[in-house]
Amino acid sequence: MDARYVKTITDARSIVEDRGLEYVKVGVFDIDGVLRGKYLSKSKFFSILETGFGFCDVVLGWDVNDQLYDKESYTGWANGYADATVVPVIESCRELPLEDNMLFFLLEFGDRAAHVCPRQTLKRVLSKASNMGYSATAACEFEFFLFEETPQSVREKNYNDLDNFTPGFFGYSMLRASVENEFYEQLLALCTEMDFPIEGLHTETGPGVLEAAIAYDEALLAADKGALFKTYTKILAQKNGLMATFMAKWSPDYPGQSGHIHLSLANKDGSSVFHEEGKDHNMSDAMRHFVGGQQKLMPELLAMVSPTINSYTRLIPGFWAPTEASWGVDNRTCALRAIPGSKHAQRVEYRISAADINPHIAIAAALGSGLWGIENKVEPTDPVVGNAYTQEFPEELALPQTLWNAAQSLKKSSAARELFGDAFVDHYVVTREWEEREFRKAITNWEMERYFEII
Repeated sequence: MDARYVKTITDARSIVEDRGLEYVKVGVFDIDGVLRGKYLSKSKFFSILETGFGFCDVVLGWDVNDQLYDKESYTGWANGYADATVVPVIESCRELPLEDNMLFFLLEFGDRAAHVCPRQTLKRVLSKASNMGYSATAACEFEFFLFEETPQSVREKNYNDLDNFTPGFFGYSMLRASVENEFYEQLLALCTEMDFPIEGLHTETGPGVLEAAIAYDEALLAADKGALFKTYTKILAQKNGLMATFMAKWSPDYPGQSGHIHLSLANKDGSSVFHEEGKDHNMSDAMRHFVGGQQKLMPELLAMVSPTINSYTRLIPGFWAPTEASWGVDNRTCALRAIPGSKHAQRVEYRISAADINPHIAIAAALGSGLWGIENKVEPTDPVVGNAYTQEFPEELALPQTLWNAAQSLKKSSAARELFGDAFVDHYVVTREWEEREFRKAITNWEMERYFEII
């Protein structure tokens, strides 16, 4: 049986038995989009297919460095980091081509943990869309840098003087893609076999940077695919003696790494919600209000799409990253790019997000704010014509410039609480405030070079 056809518990049992597997892999995405998982024996896996099982809830209570949050929200020392219920997503079954005959199943949190689970948060937004009569499709595209390094070598170098996969600025390079075709073709094949196929793959501007556009799908599946793509690109790279980073910006000398999200809505009959012949740019009223909601709420939800300290180093003028909640028609200098097209292609590109996103949380923010705009008939500003970086915008469209400020905006957002729930907002804010406080403890190279001798 092909893993793509696993839809039921019976299918899951059959594919494991047919392949003679004694173990399967399972994993769940945490708040930062990191895949946390384990091997389960066949008997254990079969026993949890219907009811799920307990997974230590510390994965909702620590950061990317496995350090415990100092303020309790969902979990903490007070409850002894008890188990949270996780449930296998049966239809997520995937081949693991890099691991012989192994199979992987995605998990999601259930019961009380569902209120703070990234995947369940997106599902709540999609339920809102369904109640409004819509279905949503999405696609992620990611830029990432490759280095001829290992996890050991980057630490030995203290992350300085790293060797890039290829040298120089060379966007859309056929030369690089042909010389290094072996890795490109491995990545394309892996993504196809694991059911997150790539529509386009090319070099971007900078040494060793690639951009991959993942094929669109129903929004929940698109988020799964985006998150799995990031994980398994890193795995493939390391198996080739390389390292991939999805940091928003790893060097001040090169543009940041985007994680743009493309979104569209369809009615129950499959017709486009966004496309209407005869309107300006064929944008329906619903699409205009969708953009209006995204624009209005972007400053409030920025922490959900710029989730790290590093995210804010990317949001500066002139480096292909927006600096205000702007929008335009086919304008890549804006935070939101309305893309006119056919009934099947008209969409909005949410350009504010970087490659460091958790796709489930970022798509929830981008989609939820758009639905809120339709619901409240929010009118956007006039679309930007020309270079958005050189234009002035109303004060309310200014974006928070630090993670701390973005977290405070999210904490105060009544719209966020309406869309995602108090439990998610409160827990997520705790995690971002922690990240900012951890950063404040750091002594950076910039500080050492600036003050060590002279001050």
